[in-house]
Amino acid sequence: MSSRSPDEYRLGVPPHGRGSGDRGSGAGDEREDAYELLHRARRYTAEGHPSAGGAWERAATALRRAGGSLTPGDHADALDATALDCRGRARAAAGPLFSLAADRHERAGRGGKALVSRARALLSGPEPGATVCAGLAELGERATALHAVGRATTAETATVLLLRCRARADLLDTGPDPFTEATALRAELARLIAFAAPHRAAPAVLGALAEARALLGRVTAPDDPAAALAQLRAAVADHHAGGRTWPAIESELLLAGMLRAAGAHQEAAARLRSALGATAPAPRPAPPLRAADRARLCLALARTVAGAAVGSAGHDGGPADDEDVHDRGPVGGEVVALLGEAVRHADAVAGDRQLSTLARLALGIAQAEHGRWRPAAAVLEQTLSGLAEDDDGDDGDGTARVRARAWLAYCALRLGEPARAAREFACAAAEVRRWDDRRHGAALSRLTAHALGAAGSPEKAARACERAADLWRSVGDHAATARSLRARAGHVREVWGADAAEVVVEEALREARRGLPGGGDTGAGGARTWLRRLPEPYGPGRYQTNVYGEVGGAGPPGLRRPEEQSVTRVQGCV
Repeated sequence: MSSRSPDEYRLGVPPHGRGSGDRGSGAGDEREDAYELLHRARRYTAEGHPSAGGAWERAATALRRAGGSLTPGDHADALDATALDCRGRARAAAGPLFSLAADRHERAGRGGKALVSRARALLSGPEPGATVCAGLAELGERATALHAVGRATTAETATVLLLRCRARADLLDTGPDPFTEATALRAELARLIAFAAPHRAAPAVLGALAEARALLGRVTAPDDPAAALAQLRAAVADHHAGGRTWPAIESELLLAGMLRAAGAHQEAAARLRSALGATAPAPRPAPPLRAADRARLCLALARTVAGAAVGSAGHDGGPADDEDVHDRGPVGGEVVALLGEAVRHADAVAGDRQLSTLARLALGIAQAEHGRWRPAAAVLEQTLSGLAEDDDGDDGDGTARVRARAWLAYCALRLGEPARAAREFACAAAEVRRWDDRRHGAALSRLTAHALGAAGSPEKAARACERAADLWRSVGDHAATARSLRARAGHVREVWGADAAEVVVEEALREARRGLPGGGDTGAGGARTWLRRLPEPYGPGRYQTNVYGEVGGAGPPGLRRPEEQSVTRVQGCV
């Protein structure tokens, strides 16, 4: 049997460790013993090491040169490892590879491993659904039955059950009763942990146990943060107890997100810094962090450092007076540097445009927050150029466009380009009118009016103020309506005279009498306050995570139906 057939290996999927510690195939392989390379590949597979795919490729090449070939069982492990390397644009190749691996595992008499490969093949599609979950449930029953008669190991059985739990977790927000579904899933995960815990001495079982604890922490976080923290701490501890730092990254991100939510920014930052510099002692060196993981860690650390600075200063993240914008010293510099690193690593991830968009958007906003108007504008323009224009406005790209345009407009205003600022504010305001929360449209219309007034277009500014007032009135904020009308009166006076302005002033007084003083309206002085309140793009549902590791990330309220919520899926190492 040939060790590499075209349909099995020639997929253009680079091994994880290539170019950063693992030797590639070539002249160097000839100087290494083929069976030593085979031993390394088997060890990497047993450990779930991300460099297993490259190790199998080198072992197969060396064996072929020596006149040998892989056994069916080794060939199956090689296919599994190669499929696990299929990320981004190569993801579509994973399913067929896992299916081939399952066939070879069965030929080799490895029923438990075959079920793991079949479960992974089911999960290799775009999104899990009811059919996939039903198939995973059947595989779980078969794995449990095989385990009962000694034909599947505890690790294999736990892995199949865990993969089913992951699929259910990704679907929690799409059902009619997410809380009840989450409660049932937590009970299932607790049973899985009880099943695996007595066998934690086996490294493969300890890995599955850690992943199960991390998933339990994720689906517990929205309903019981303290219990979630305990599970996530246990997950990270289990990963490190097994000397496996590479699958701990997602758990560290989740734990840091929970710590940020609890106000423990210093501990969160320390954990993220440690994860960024994660190393493991020989003879089990940690593989280099994948670019996507490093980008996410940099994004999360920047968020944590900024949050810690806000907490210690006792304000909402910026000067109270919008004119008092300055670089807040070392903290601001570190945040911008971390986000620059995040952009660099995110751009190296093939097929993950969302990660690049989020990193670049965060960098542009951070630069604007610290008064670096021109570089911020350049980054935000680049962000906009990479976003697809559409007519729906209900996707993550639409939310990203709104944030990018609004902050770009703010930079243009500070750079003395009010006409450009007005155009960008107006485009953002037009897009958010499709959102259920009309306050964003009101605030952006008011900012449009301010920019138009500064650009010398009082008639257009008056109309924009009127739109803002109508939107504030529609959400019942009469104080904000009154402020928008007073601003409109100033522009009306300039265009149509004092008598016309007095009519608007009287209307403003009537609105002011109807409501208590509020903070809804915004002009130049409160621009950044409202820009910070704009929802973040690509926000998941209640039981999902965003790229920062936060469970239940924000999205435009009412903007998407539950079944349209985006899901951050983690391929994992189990």
